[in-house]
Amino acid sequence: MQTIQSVNKMQSYAIEVRSSGDSIALVPTMGSLHKGHLSLIDIAKEKADKVIVSIFVNPTQFGPSEDYKKYPRVLKEDTKKCEERGADVLFTPPVEAMFPADYSAYVQEERFSRGLCGVSRPHHFRGVTTVCLKLFNIALPNLAVFGLKDAQQCAVIRKMVTDFNLPVQIVIGPTHRDEDGMATSTRNVYLTDLQRQEALCISKSLKIAKDMVDSGTKNVDRIVAEVTHHLSSKRRIRVIYVQVVDRDTMEPSNEIIRGRSLLCAAAWVDQTRLIDNIEL
Repeated sequence: MQTIQSVNKMQSYAIEVRSSGDSIALVPTMGSLHKGHLSLIDIAKEKADKVIVSIFVNPTQFGPSEDYKKYPRVLKEDTKKCEERGADVLFTPPVEAMFPADYSAYVQEERFSRGLCGVSRPHHFRGVTTVCLKLFNIALPNLAVFGLKDAQQCAVIRKMVTDFNLPVQIVIGPTHRDEDGMATSTRNVYLTDLQRQEALCISKSLKIAKDMVDSGTKNVDRIVAEVTHHLSSKRRIRVIYVQVVDRDTMEPSNEIIRGRSLLCAAAWVDQTRLIDNIEL
């Protein structure tokens, strides 16, 4: 595995690979890799000849009071994990190469990004779409692999790719969960043992909702109320949102449609913001 920091060198490598007839899969990450990320690398290896993993903590998707400065940065450990998983290239551009001081061009998706996380993080998805478009132009992937835990991000990126006619297939890997059911997330490292025990309420409440639907409950308001009540019962949890949405558009849904309905939740566990979702 080789590590590339230069944008020009990364682009030159990608052009050479594509010219040879080989395909490229990109796994965009912000590092501090966990088992969820590694499962995406596995998917990428199955679908392409070459796998590029990018590690870039993107400043443009963090709000002014969010955790950009303290976000975990463990490049040495991440490099080892990528090498062991069989990635071909680790792309680690510096901030000044991706967003120089005079940078001023951004991508704004205006439909799928409006609700859910877009309400409390109004500039988040603009940063996500912008950095993904840049990564697509630099790494020139045939396909890019993302995780379903970030369902709204997946929908927004797919919409951007469709609207801009980008020649990139977006592949969505399933949410990876730890043995206790909690969705793997880089921000889980912020949690103390006690906070994690309370945070487990998020995945458990979503499972309750799925069981309700599987048992015949179709009333969306009742499902949302039950999940909200379950989350609110924990002292350390503050609910940001609980909502049933269409999995493709992220727009609110007033009915349960099998194969399309997604229950999404976000909550603060003390000072840590976590998200999760489940298909209904």
